[in-house]
Amino acid sequence: MRLDHTFAALSAALLISCGGNNSGPKTQATGDAERADTKTLEAGANALQDLTPVKQFGVYLVGFHPMKDDPSHQMEAHHYCNQVNEDFAQCVLFDGNTKQANMNGVEYIISEKAFQTLPPGERKYWHPHNYEILSGQLVAPGLPDAAEKAFMAKKMNSYGKTFHFWSTDSGDKLPMGDPHLAWSFNRDGEMNPAVLQDRDRRMRIDTGEKRRERQDLVPQAHPQSGVDDLRPKFPTAVHIPGVMDERGGK
Repeated sequence: MRLDHTFAALSAALLISCGGNNSGPKTQATGDAERADTKTLEAGANALQDLTPVKQFGVYLVGFHPMKDDPSHQMEAHHYCNQVNEDFAQCVLFDGNTKQANMNGVEYIISEKAFQTLPPGERKYWHPHNYEILSGQLVAPGLPDAAEKAFMAKKMNSYGKTFHFWSTDSGDKLPMGDPHLAWSFNRDGEMNPAVLQDRDRRMRIDTGEKRRERQDLVPQAHPQSGVDDLRPKFPTAVHIPGVMDERGGK
């Protein structure tokens, strides 16, 4: 069995017991409660229709996104991903992990090799992932520690292209306005510590311990595009080992 399929099976099996149902949605969509006939039609559709594409989204990750145009707007993002091949994954983003969670974005994840094929004008949309991994902020709830670390090792030097369509954290009752291009944190001091502490408390995650456990991944880190893109917004933020801008900055 391929490693990505193994991770999908593991996370699907453990999601309910260890990695889900502890992060409620940030808002509730405007609308009347479902009527009985709507629920009946939905149940019939679920029983009779082929939902194969949706069933492939079996890898669960939780991280954080600042919006690139306004990095003070920072969102917790629950990713449900399908590893399409070794170099490409696609994820649906939610604002929680309960039945009531709202779908509020999408993220595509590509390897360093795939990123190198992008034209220069496209690269400004893709954020680097090394800080998310090495800081311990990106987690795969429910996976055993060894499997989670192996998964993170495979995502070193990767990139994501992310759009959030719904600012549920702001209390919007429906998706409003233009989509927001999301970015990644790349230094200590960029993220609002209260947002991280809330996630860790609710999901019983020790980000500091994750960081310590992943330090042996630092030698795998390559300089990445986009590391310095938010630096003017966070002039006092602090570099960590393994997170370097390809233009020569740290």
